[in-house]
Amino acid sequence: MAQAPQQLIRPMQASDLETVLAWRNHPDVRDFMYTKHEITLAEHTAWFAKASRDAQRHLMIFESNEVPVGFSNLHQIAEGGIADWGFYTAPEAVKGTGRALGKAALEYAFVELGLHKVCGQALAFNQRSIRFHDNLGFQQEGVLRQQHFDGQRYHDVVCFGLLASEWQTNN
Repeated sequence: MAQAPQQLIRPMQASDLETVLAWRNHPDVRDFMYTKHEITLAEHTAWFAKASRDAQRHLMIFESNEVPVGFSNLHQIAEGGIADWGFYTAPEAVKGTGRALGKAALEYAFVELGLHKVCGQALAFNQRSIRFHDNLGFQQEGVLRQQHFDGQRYHDVVCFGLLASEWQTNN
């Protein structure tokens, strides 16, 4: 009988920068982001230095069997424990990694940080992310019509929210 992988979520470190940058710049990830250009190491390093000093931002690495396979970012945006989140998995990650990352990040958000609500967004053409949010128990809270301009076209943005009480009920 195969053992379940050992999974954990931990703070991102400077030693993770090149790995996370490679994931972020991979076309399978970049095509669904607001920023589509290939990010340079200098740009990525500057982002990490600034984000790491922000006590309201939690940059996390998801590991499976001690191998980094995903990234999550929680950013507390309002009083009362309201945060936005973002995430992606390594392009070569095995099926199910995203769901495991999402559950670990939400557990961290609601249990460790004591957040009240986690909010997410997905570009409307990103049906995989929309299903992902739905499967984790998020409620669709609205659509921001033609909210994002990618340099050629406008795209709707689907907004999601998940309350701590909903997470506790379903997990």
